[in-house]
Amino acid sequence: MENKYQRVKDSLKEAILSGKYPIDEKLPTETELMEQFKVSRYTIRRAVGDLETEHFIYRIQGGGMFVQDWHKDWTTENDSKMIGVITTHIADYIFPRIIYGLDEVISDSGYSMLLGNTRNNHDRERKHLINMLNSKVAGLIIEPTQSALPNPNMDLYQEIKDDQIPVLFINAAYPQLDFPYVNTADAKTEKKLVEYLLGMGHESILGIFQVDDIQGVNRMNGFVQAYQEHPDISYKSNLIMYQSGDDFERITSRVASYIDSTDRPTAIACYNDQLAIPVMSYVKSRGLRVPQDISIVGFDNYQMSQYMSPGLTTLNHVKDVMGEDAGRMMLQLLNKQPVQSITYEPDLIVRQSTAAPKHVD
Repeated sequence: MENKYQRVKDSLKEAILSGKYPIDEKLPTETELMEQFKVSRYTIRRAVGDLETEHFIYRIQGGGMFVQDWHKDWTTENDSKMIGVITTHIADYIFPRIIYGLDEVISDSGYSMLLGNTRNNHDRERKHLINMLNSKVAGLIIEPTQSALPNPNMDLYQEIKDDQIPVLFINAAYPQLDFPYVNTADAKTEKKLVEYLLGMGHESILGIFQVDDIQGVNRMNGFVQAYQEHPDISYKSNLIMYQSGDDFERITSRVASYIDSTDRPTAIACYNDQLAIPVMSYVKSRGLRVPQDISIVGFDNYQMSQYMSPGLTTLNHVKDVMGEDAGRMMLQLLNKQPVQSITYEPDLIVRQSTAAPKHVD
């Protein structure tokens, strides 16, 4: 459990890093801090002493405590050559390959990585951003957290921007910020995937998309755009929206309502392979055959998707290439060179999980 001294220190440091207390602003007195945190004078002095040692606070005899210019020598003091990398799910099937490609590039230039995992939670994102600032990383590569929702950490991002710390977004971007990014043409390629199904004769397709991340919103938009070009059958489309924290059972209960209906969909388009694989298993557990009864498609080309039975039709995510490009772009940013954002267009990978519906000859 975090002790009182550490709680006071971390709280004051966060307030300084987030800009609540600007450079050279006078801090509350010891007595005011004691009242604020409900701790002893000793606890306050210990916390403030550490912050003074770390150059976050300076004192003026008889004048009080003030905020030190803690980022003044950012570039000259950074000898560790550390790049902060913040992901939403570091252990999922996407990021290990991205990190591998990234490390291949930056390690050759003498840089190493400090990793953080938000688990797609804004509070954890804030903690990792503060940790990166404390560690004085040379640059930041960030996968936005719940990128389709309002972000409460914009004060920290503004501080990072004001300090001119190089930042690169990956897989998504916050629209309020103009940092460069590497991402995927999610809407365009999901539309291509749905058009492939429509071209096979599928008219009633169920789309299942995660909507707290902008990738899922864009893929859902691609699904809708494909049907907009087929207005005569658009009424046969179906959508399930979910968020990253939802249990799979909640999703399958809604899938069940569709596959149990008399006019069940003949195909299911999933947000990604990580969802498509258990959906395929669930559909088969209900006595339906894939693809004879229902075709299923994913997105991202998870390595295991080709070994499923049947193999999963999907869209390729260029994980290693994305990591390598991100590494090269970060090195350019560190060298104060201009960079251009990159958007990839994944290729369609057709496997055995899709077939023409029964009613099509």
